[in-house]
Amino acid sequence: MTDKYVLAIDQGTTSSRAIVFDHSGQIVATGQKEHEQIFPRAGWVEHNPVEVWNNVRAVVAEALSTASVNHQEIAAVGITNQRETTVVWDKKTGEPVYNAIVWQDTRTAKIVEDLGGDEGQDKYKARVGLPLATYFCGPKVKWILDNVDGARERAEAGDLVMGTMDTWVLWNMTGGVDGGVHVTDVTNASRTMLMDLKTLSWDADIAADMTIPMSMLPEIKSSAEVYGVGRAAGLLPDVPIAGILGDQQAATFGQACFEPGMAKNTYGTGNFMLLNTGEAIVPSTNGLLTTVCYKIGDKPAIYALEGSIAVTGSLVQWLRDNMKMFNSAPEVEELAATVEDNGGAYFVPAFSGLFAPYWKSDARGALVGLTRYVNRGHIARAVLEATAYQTREVLEAMEADSGVKLAELKVDGGMTMNETLMQFQADQLGVDVVRPVVAETTALGAAYAAGIAVGYWEGEQDVIDNWAEAKRWTPNVDEADRDRLFRNWKKAVTRTFDWVDEDVKE
Repeated sequence: MTDKYVLAIDQGTTSSRAIVFDHSGQIVATGQKEHEQIFPRAGWVEHNPVEVWNNVRAVVAEALSTASVNHQEIAAVGITNQRETTVVWDKKTGEPVYNAIVWQDTRTAKIVEDLGGDEGQDKYKARVGLPLATYFCGPKVKWILDNVDGARERAEAGDLVMGTMDTWVLWNMTGGVDGGVHVTDVTNASRTMLMDLKTLSWDADIAADMTIPMSMLPEIKSSAEVYGVGRAAGLLPDVPIAGILGDQQAATFGQACFEPGMAKNTYGTGNFMLLNTGEAIVPSTNGLLTTVCYKIGDKPAIYALEGSIAVTGSLVQWLRDNMKMFNSAPEVEELAATVEDNGGAYFVPAFSGLFAPYWKSDARGALVGLTRYVNRGHIARAVLEATAYQTREVLEAMEADSGVKLAELKVDGGMTMNETLMQFQADQLGVDVVRPVVAETTALGAAYAAGIAVGYWEGEQDVIDNWAEAKRWTPNVDEADRDRLFRNWKKAVTRTFDWVDEDVKE
């Protein structure tokens, strides 16, 4: 085909990126821009959707310019996004009624508790694969409708719509108030707590429980089909926008985890591990989520088990920004390398509660095991180790739910450049940890989905053929020592439970 490239837009938690890929799945050019993290209160996290949209436009321009590519050379655009972050906007004006409420935000704790009632956390789990938790979109929409003046009336009048960030970006890219397409894909829809996993359609009863008008919800499509084309006045006029995957599903796709039992772990702001379970919907009894992995056009949906860890990379950011321990994130490894072990210190980063496998929104962070011996190096090491311990907890839960023993773990994301962490991760898991040549697997997955939809790539086999190993870490540790460290970690975790009560002001 004459088109040479596919463009991926990766709308992430801390920044938005645009990446131009060639047919071999290699990066040609990148544009990236951070957006403001807004913390109005303890436990609240927001983004300005208008800033995010402006940044998306800026990074697309940067990527196209750097690659010396114009829109005519782009075969398709794929979008991937921070999944549960939720926007409500006026479809007549295009203006958000409130900031986007970010996935880590815990303000909906009371709403979630009230929704559960006597049935508790698992009230909807059989239908939607998710426990009732602050993490997911539905309660965030309810909060906006309940707390923003006039929002409920406008929603009931049919003027307001909602979406995750993929929907917000797509709507604006395809024209906004002038014919913008209001669509999401099955992977993002499966994170709202409003989609039935079996039917892949909105559940009207749950929406009613959350007092969300059905008119607000986007149309659910597959992960790889043409949703619309770029607006005439934009940078990508008439270019098909043809792939959408939530960021973790996109990374699973980009890692070529197409067979049941294959898993990947992404090390970003938080950590997210997905295990492909094929066409089978596997309910979790070990604190994991059941989610849609991907759906290519008319083919059956593929499902996954997912373990979500709230705080991993952002703990390093916290050490940098809040504690001023170093100036740049990579320095954490240098600091950790100044000591041989953690000195008895364990850092449980339950800043916004614990995610998988505990799902305790009332937990808060703790640094335990401190003695006068502990120094900055030990704390840096404890921070890295926390990521590896949390990953092990999730992996063990996956193996218990699926009955599949993982042979190796494919990894991606910024923290995989940290050699100390990756080796410790292999040691804790007892299996090889493997990083691919193209570590931007999230953007790559979205690009592949879009490219497959328009025939730029033929299908999943092209993805498999393009995937290549860059680095492998093999376990190299005494078994007794490995287990002792993990037992201590488990002990540390229990110290964070039930912290938030009537005495705690946030």
